[in-house]
Amino acid sequence: MTERATFYYDFNSPYSYLAAERISGLFAEAELEQPEWQPISFGHLLKTSGRRPWSFEDDRGADFAEIQRRADERGLPEVRYPDGWPIENYSLNPIRAATYAKESGRVVSFSLACFRQVFAAGRDMSELDNVLIAAAACELHPNAVTKGMETKSVKDKLRAATDEAIERGVEGIPTVAVGDELFWGDDRLEEAVAAASST
Repeated sequence: MTERATFYYDFNSPYSYLAAERISGLFAEAELEQPEWQPISFGHLLKTSGRRPWSFEDDRGADFAEIQRRADERGLPEVRYPDGWPIENYSLNPIRAATYAKESGRVVSFSLACFRQVFAAGRDMSELDNVLIAAAACELHPNAVTKGMETKSVKDKLRAATDEAIERGVEGIPTVAVGDELFWGDDRLEEAVAAASST
């Protein structure tokens, strides 16, 4: 019996987008149980750790180039960034919607649709309509999602998941947790698969 992995992410992270586009395939190829997709609040994670991510720096050219190189290599569209990314339009809307989608068993399809809205279309997910476009793509009713995002249970679950990730030692996203091991970065997915295969 293998240890089920957990995939931690937020929709503000292009490296999480890259990881989301391939993690399911890697686990399937290894004939492993699919990881649990767990949205968390990157903003809260940063406040807790005090870490300043690369995306906040003025000199981001090397990372932008690397992200595009990986996208090209994997046949993904040109990576686009919403105006004001990453600080001006950071919002809890999409991760709350993903938490609601998880309750409905559609977190993977919603998350992929949401990531593509952000980094393939360059849409601002602080705008509710853009979140609802992603919801519609996986047949979640807009009214249900809008109401669900504002419920105390969804907010509490997101907060608890983020706190649990922090307690587990997660410092950045994307991170895949396999038991006590943490694999931080899109470039470490293969290591996470290998660890899950060996448990």
